[in-house]
Amino acid sequence: MPERSIRFRLTAWYALVLFAALGLLSGLIWLSLRQRLLSEVDEDLAARAEQFQQYVVHEAAEVPAVRLKDELEEFCQALPPSSFLELHGGSGFEFHYPAARPPGARSTHSIQKRFTIPGEDFDLRISSSIVPVQHTLELLEWLLFGLVPVVIAIACAGGAWLSRRALKPVDDITAAAQSIGIGNLSQRLPSPQTGDELQRLTEVWNTMLGRLEGAVNTLSQFAADASHELRTPLSVIRTSAEVALRRARSPESYRASLEEIVGESERLTALVEDLLLLARSDAQAATMPKELLALDAVVQAAAAQVRGAADFRGIRLRTKAGDSDTTVSGNPAALRRLFLVLLDNAVKYSHPDSEVTVSLQREGKTVAVAVEDSGIGISEADQLHIFERFYQADRARTDRGFGLGLSLAERIAREHGAKIEVTSREGAGTRFVVTFYAAAAPVYHL
Repeated sequence: MPERSIRFRLTAWYALVLFAALGLLSGLIWLSLRQRLLSEVDEDLAARAEQFQQYVVHEAAEVPAVRLKDELEEFCQALPPSSFLELHGGSGFEFHYPAARPPGARSTHSIQKRFTIPGEDFDLRISSSIVPVQHTLELLEWLLFGLVPVVIAIACAGGAWLSRRALKPVDDITAAAQSIGIGNLSQRLPSPQTGDELQRLTEVWNTMLGRLEGAVNTLSQFAADASHELRTPLSVIRTSAEVALRRARSPESYRASLEEIVGESERLTALVEDLLLLARSDAQAATMPKELLALDAVVQAAAAQVRGAADFRGIRLRTKAGDSDTTVSGNPAALRRLFLVLLDNAVKYSHPDSEVTVSLQREGKTVAVAVEDSGIGISEADQLHIFERFYQADRARTDRGFGLGLSLAERIAREHGAKIEVTSREGAGTRFVVTFYAAAAPVYHL
């Protein structure tokens, strides 16, 4: 079955509903008029029957029985020509007017009445032709059957015109949407200032296009930054290998080249792992099952992992955990990665012979983990961007990472329903605070 346009379907449904409504209205009009006309006939017959009864009672008391029929005949001559009257008495008296049933007597409406004259009971039946009523109803039927299709045809034509006019903005929006592609995501749909559903629809679509444009721009920038970051270690590896192969060298020279290649390979591996983790996190494809865990144990494990690097740089790493319950619902590996990022940054950007402190504190329904150092700090301008991918605050940080660590940390915190905040002053150190909701039995995963 071919698909029909909304305009066609609206017109068809409009025609069906209008046909049903007019059909119902026509039927009600016909039945109401028929009932009214027959009620008027009944009222007229009842009035004639009452007059005839009074006349019979009066004449029966005044004239002899042999002359009663003549008197009744004279009375009936004053009735409308369409009248038909029958009177039967208990003693065998019968009176018919007219004597022969008139033509068309089958199309009559009748009422019956019984009354008593002293000494005898009478049954009266009086009828009247309803041919005029039938003619009126037939005329109404022809009018209704003739006018309803005309009205429906005119209404359908008007409905089609109105639907075309009402749906024209939809056609304009469709045409504009078809013209928007990956190359012109900055274009927006025309928004009719009508305050109706179409305006709200186009505003929602434009908002979605804005988000899509931002996502595509972010993806493009991400691809460009990732390509740039991947190019550097690959270039170093290739250069080191080419230099080593250019001519014969001493074992020490080969060893130095291999160590440089290994170092850049490790750096490249870390970058690829970070990129993969970010990609899986963005696509929500990475499963992050959560369980009930003690946050202080995770922090202690992360601190133990960076303690060697801290000792090598002459930095004291201290952990402070009170006796409060630090149970949360989370993924141990992901949370350990989060704290490794914060602790690794704190160690990297701290001065030798300084101190990095990790503290945990339970406050009501939350558990806060603070990582504080007294290193080079972050400027206020840079603090607005440090969670962006590949963002590196200054030259001092450029050769120490890829600008992905804090982006990963922020994503992991968000996946756990936690909030990560930073306060810092240049030259005076940095403090990161991650606030989690404490878990209670039973554990509700965030």
